[in-house]
Amino acid sequence: MIARLQVSGMSCQNCVRHVREALLSVPGVASAEVSLEAGSAEIVHEDADIQAMIAALEDEGYPAAQA
Repeated sequence: MIARLQVSGMSCQNCVRHVREALLSVPGVASAEVSLEAGSAEIVHEDADIQAMIAALEDEGYPAAQA
């Protein structure tokens, strides 16, 4: 399955790395492609909880919402 999130608060490639790592920490997430320019993330997962992904990002200081 593929999920798309809008992610706020990213300003550099280090932010992109933090967002990717936070998403990959969620059980069931296989991969995450994060775009600084678009302020978004595309996540490939196997039945992972979207709210858990959003919570993981918000815990790192990046507000997120389902796109």
